[in-house]
Amino acid sequence: MGHFRRYLIAGLLVWVPLGITWFVIKFMIDLMDQTLLLLPPDFRPENLLGFRVPGLGVVLTIVILLVTGIVVANLVGRTLVRMGERLLARIPLVRSIYSGVKQVMETMFSDSGKSFRSVVLIEYPRKGIWTLAFLTGEHGTRESEDKIGSRVSHIFVPTTPNPTSGFFLMVPTDDVLILEMSVDEGLKMIISAGVVLPSRMKEELLARRSGAA
Repeated sequence: MGHFRRYLIAGLLVWVPLGITWFVIKFMIDLMDQTLLLLPPDFRPENLLGFRVPGLGVVLTIVILLVTGIVVANLVGRTLVRMGERLLARIPLVRSIYSGVKQVMETMFSDSGKSFRSVVLIEYPRKGIWTLAFLTGEHGTRESEDKIGSRVSHIFVPTTPNPTSGFFLMVPTDDVLILEMSVDEGLKMIISAGVVLPSRMKEELLARRSGAA
């Protein structure tokens, strides 16, 4: 039974990650293939070739993004975008959703920004218990800092195993410990509930164990 269990786990460690990776990639490709519906029916690949070619939507998505980027990078394109944004700003519900999503995207993809680029340690949910989190802003609003009486940092605390949900906290900057691990390493550690450790931490752990032995 011991050999059976070991071989079964070894097989699972090979096929489960491959299966999940395949399903995620297939979902993304199928999602981007929906952009082919933007083409006129007579020009769609399945009608021209007589069969469906998975992945062509990925190419079309990349082309659309590149063309859009080229258009909005010039003066005329920026003017059109500003006109469209002013129109959306007059629609109550759409205005809130659009402006919020755009600000998040601009912050995440900004070359000068540091959002979601630093892994930190904070004491949460109470003193003495530490958790991994991500720094989303090095400065709070002036009003919040005046009322709190100290400089604060904006922190996102993700949940395990789904890091897309979590809590937004304003924590005194002096109580935030910035770590050397990368965001990818932090995400892996959070998703695995601490099972997957950064390679640097593994080496330190092995060295500590060998020293104790």
